[in-house]
Amino acid sequence: MKLHWSPRSPFVRKVMIVLHETGQLDDVELVRSVVALSQPPNPELLADNPLGKIPTLITDEGMALFDSRVICEYLDQRSNAGLVPSDPGARMQALRWQALGDGLTDMLLLWRTELTRPTGPWQAVTDGWLAKVRACMTQLENEVSNLRTAPFGIGHIAIACALGQLDFRWPDSDWRRQFPKLAALGAEWDGRQSISVTAIKNDQADDNSLTLGHLSFAPH
Repeated sequence: MKLHWSPRSPFVRKVMIVLHETGQLDDVELVRSVVALSQPPNPELLADNPLGKIPTLITDEGMALFDSRVICEYLDQRSNAGLVPSDPGARMQALRWQALGDGLTDMLLLWRTELTRPTGPWQAVTDGWLAKVRACMTQLENEVSNLRTAPFGIGHIAIACALGQLDFRWPDSDWRRQFPKLAALGAEWDGRQSISVTAIKNDQADDNSLTLGHLSFAPH
């Protein structure tokens, strides 16, 4: 298999965690693919994925799979690892947590892109994202007990990647102080090899926009 990959992408990280968890890392060739919303599409990636997005997985049969959710489910089924539960109730809970984690990551990525606009960010949009990100974090804090008791799976992976993106792009947010139960659970996840070895890394030394703007979870 071939994976269009970047060490900076939280959604690629989801796939990498699943590869580690399911023992399939050696089955995949990693292809460094640079993408940016503000740049022309990567032609090599576009040839495999008309959406021009990563992650993109090319299976042994030559099928191109798009979107981390689709790829992760394919890899889980391929290995029969059970990261996506088969029980209907457990499956729906895991997919719900995945949607929450992925949605939080999406907002953080879009927020950063908005802040890099040459004409400046649209304040009404960024204010809305701030409210939604705070609400997501509060929801996760309230669900820590359920997250801790459920078997580690795709929902936990998505949330871990969202928290990793928060640390990578918004290191001044001090989210652990405001959400201590979630911080403690996140520290437990960080102890898993699949989480620790896939931590987001910046491999582009000329990127001077890693941290932009300010995100605070302090009461206001």
